[in-house]
Amino acid sequence: MLSESMLSESMLSESMLSESMLSESMLSESMLSESMLSESMLSESMLSESMLSESMLSENMLSENMLSESMLSESMLSESMLSESMLSESMLSESMLSESMLSENIATTHSDLVLRAVHCGIPYRVVHNASIMNAVGCSGLQLYNFGETVSIVFWTENWKPESFYDKIKKNRNLGLHTLCLLDIKVKEQSVENLMRGRQVFEPPRFMSVTLAAEQLLSIICNRREQGEELALNEQTVCVGVARIGADDQRIVTATLQQLAESPSCDLGEPLHSLIVTGSLHPLEVDMLRLSAQPDALIGLKMTDSSTYCS
Repeated sequence: MLSESMLSESMLSESMLSESMLSESMLSESMLSESMLSESMLSESMLSESMLSESMLSENMLSENMLSESMLSESMLSESMLSESMLSESMLSESMLSESMLSENIATTHSDLVLRAVHCGIPYRVVHNASIMNAVGCSGLQLYNFGETVSIVFWTENWKPESFYDKIKKNRNLGLHTLCLLDIKVKEQSVENLMRGRQVFEPPRFMSVTLAAEQLLSIICNRREQGEELALNEQTVCVGVARIGADDQRIVTATLQQLAESPSCDLGEPLHSLIVTGSLHPLEVDMLRLSAQPDALIGLKMTDSSTYCS
């Protein structure tokens, strides 16, 4: 019995030892699994952080790239705006200068030469020549009946002055004719070439009577839309002259609309001038008939026994 008891105790000890070893084994496996799980989670965490870092780096690089492109675009836009601003200022300066010269309506070249000669102590002498200012008498209109002379300039897309119309209106209200000197562009530079300092000149241009009449008709249309009392209209009698004094000079009397639209009123090569008539003496009317287009004088009205107007 003692042996059996000892045997039982031995078997119990072995059983407890086995359970203890089994528990330790299971614990080791559990710790190993937890360790592997921790390492796996750590690897995943490091991978996630790595991917996050790469993502943040990519976003940062993208942001820097977008910022660089934005700064480049702003720089290009600023340069473009600066160029446009400089161009606009240049065009505005030219416009203001032209309007100033036009509003003054003074030919200063001859006076300037005389004053410079006097200032430098250089003797001078004036040699008189023929001038359109008196040569227009060949049109049949009396020089006594001319008022202030005006200049009609080439219009541009952004500059269309109308001040010459107001002077024509003033002359017409006084019953006076108006000699219109037409624009000449010789050795002119474009705004771009002027800004870049390039000695490149535009082809010469000479305003025709047709173009001058078109610009006047455009002003008449604008003033009519504004409800203004008109100084002249499409049927106002005008005289176009070209190359006065030359063998092939031309004189054409027509309405303003005929001068703008009729092919028979094309005066050919320059130089051209336009006369807007005021009040007409019967003798002037007879002279105008010599160069008149069909129906050009049909709209004349007699205001008294010796005066006609259109």
